[in-house]
Amino acid sequence: MREIQIGGLVPFTTIDYPGKLACVLFLVGCPLRCVYCSNPHLLSPGDGEYDPARIFEWLRTRVGRLEAVVFSGGEALMQSDVAIEYMRRVRALGFKIGLHTNGFYPDTLARATDTVDWIGLDFKATREKYPDLTGQHIAYDNMIRSLDVWLSTGKEFEVRITCDPRYVSPDDLLEIADILFARNVKNIAIQKYVPHFEDDTHKTTPAMRDAFFTNVALRDKINGMFSSVVWRE
Repeated sequence: MREIQIGGLVPFTTIDYPGKLACVLFLVGCPLRCVYCSNPHLLSPGDGEYDPARIFEWLRTRVGRLEAVVFSGGEALMQSDVAIEYMRRVRALGFKIGLHTNGFYPDTLARATDTVDWIGLDFKATREKYPDLTGQHIAYDNMIRSLDVWLSTGKEFEVRITCDPRYVSPDDLLEIADILFARNVKNIAIQKYVPHFEDDTHKTTPAMRDAFFTNVALRDKINGMFSSVVWRE
């Protein structure tokens, strides 16, 4: 079996796994080409910059200091069973396993449900706007399948919506909220779009990016629909 390909590491975080002290491993490869991707260097499959064996030994030194290890990307599940096996080894050290995923691989997620303890799932836009944002025509349906796979486990999770005003309007956000409410989702995070590169800055304005967060009626309506709504500005 090929070794897991790790392209990045955050050694300590308090925000990537709710309520847990964690580190984040960024895996190489992603099937999507999102317009606002913040990790373009991780998109293409290839050799990672980090030796998996050395990372595992480093994780041994974190036992008792960290509580969880989060797998992110790219899209961690693009590495399929190789990623799942590494997660199992890490979990055997006593860590909780978190996963940040775009939901493109629902069948792989189903195989990982006995290993992963919590996920953060990206719900990027309405069905109509998904292809323009992600470059994939099947990404929306796969994400919904992944959502349903995880709902069936009864485990904790968070659905995250990044409000890039080019692809998500306030009405779109309400449509997404209705879809999640109908599926009895409890926890969502609404994330402000922040341009990561200089050539992005002219495509939206601060006022456009702030509009979701200054709209009191919108916030009140969505806050009333879920047990927990985090507005990440």
